[in-house]
Amino acid sequence: MSDEFRIEKDSMGDVKVPKDAYYGAQTQRAVDNFPVSGIKFSRSFIEAIGLVKRSAAAVNADLDQLDESISEPIRQAAREVQEGNFDDDFAIDIFQTGSGTSTNMNANEIIANRANELKADGAESVIHPNDHVNYGQSSNDVVPTNIRVAAAIAVKENLIPALEHLKNTFLEKGEEFAEVVKTGRTHLMDAMPVTIEQEFKGYARQLQLGVERLESTMERLTELPQGGTAVGTGLNTHPDFGAQMAAAISDATDIEFQEAENHFEAQSTVDAPVELSGQLKTIAVGLMKIGNDLRWMNSGPNSGIGEIHLKAMQPGSSIMPGKINPVIEESLVMVCAQVIGNDSVITVAGQSGNFELNVMLPVVAHNLLESINILANAVRNQADRSVAKLSVNKERIAEMVERNPVLVTALNPIIGYDKGSKIAKKAFKEGRPVKEVAREMTDLSDEELDEALDPIKMTKGGFME
Repeated sequence: MSDEFRIEKDSMGDVKVPKDAYYGAQTQRAVDNFPVSGIKFSRSFIEAIGLVKRSAAAVNADLDQLDESISEPIRQAAREVQEGNFDDDFAIDIFQTGSGTSTNMNANEIIANRANELKADGAESVIHPNDHVNYGQSSNDVVPTNIRVAAAIAVKENLIPALEHLKNTFLEKGEEFAEVVKTGRTHLMDAMPVTIEQEFKGYARQLQLGVERLESTMERLTELPQGGTAVGTGLNTHPDFGAQMAAAISDATDIEFQEAENHFEAQSTVDAPVELSGQLKTIAVGLMKIGNDLRWMNSGPNSGIGEIHLKAMQPGSSIMPGKINPVIEESLVMVCAQVIGNDSVITVAGQSGNFELNVMLPVVAHNLLESINILANAVRNQADRSVAKLSVNKERIAEMVERNPVLVTALNPIIGYDKGSKIAKKAFKEGRPVKEVAREMTDLSDEELDEALDPIKMTKGGFME
């Protein structure tokens, strides 16, 4: 047993820690205290905390708060954390102390132990997780800063490009079928015609607005709490530390971060992450509508709407041979449901700030980053595996448009609503094209009917001529 563990000490006494672990006593206590879900912090969160710790060591050296012989190995170790070398050592459950102190110390211990391995031969100083790696910091400003940095990077590098990719895919596919006129639907009932391009441009606009919502939120998300330490006063840190941290992280990420205008606001609330989560929920609501529209349009193939064919991706049944399901859309709408649920958790968490600190930071971090990343992945998957590969059933669409009794609406200015209603009812009852019934029930010539009941013209709006 003794070969498997080493003894570490903290302010509470001795702790047995796995022999090869880079973390120390405080991490081990948290691992023991929170055997809850098995869910650990994500790669994006760990990458960000490596960046924050590396930046802190550099800034403290620049401010003459840390000797270069200590700062340099901390920076090297923190970079290795960024690069994923120690992901397995971030061993603490998400459902832990509400400040995230356990995970901040997890990072401090890993970086300190690795930095001690990296320090120059003959260096006398022992690099300490609290005194050196955590110098000028508190869990209370590190963790909320990390949430914002990780989320901003994920939004910029993953989610916004994915949304723009799906938007452009809809625009390209819509242009391919610009002249295909299909039955519009309101209340899931036949309505006036629209083109495939018009529908797809509507989806593209939803996605563009999603991007704009995210970009607006970034203005507030990029205010960093770092520099406020325990309660927002900045005790035990250099007065220039916060501003220089924001500048250092900006340089490293090509995202414009700034020191929080008010550290008491930035540390006692998670309002900016809550706002971002709300925008993610809005985007998820729109994507769920898009996914369900595509499922309806693809439904059948014989007894449904059947206007489009989504590419067959895999067998759809273990018992019904030949059955194919819209699996990419089903994946998308499940992701949307998860994001909506995550937002509910983040909303509750946002209410859990008491005086100078929010005490649900880890679950905010986890749910927010999960929402960003699964949305981005699902959106990109939707673009590449579904929208880009769908085809249109032109014959089926034309047949349905021809038999749509609502087409008679275009005749209202010519023959009046009441006459049009009679034509529509007769066409529907007898299952005949509107034009054929209108020819029998009006004095309009074939040329006039062809002109008035041209579906493509109906999609242009305005008065029919």
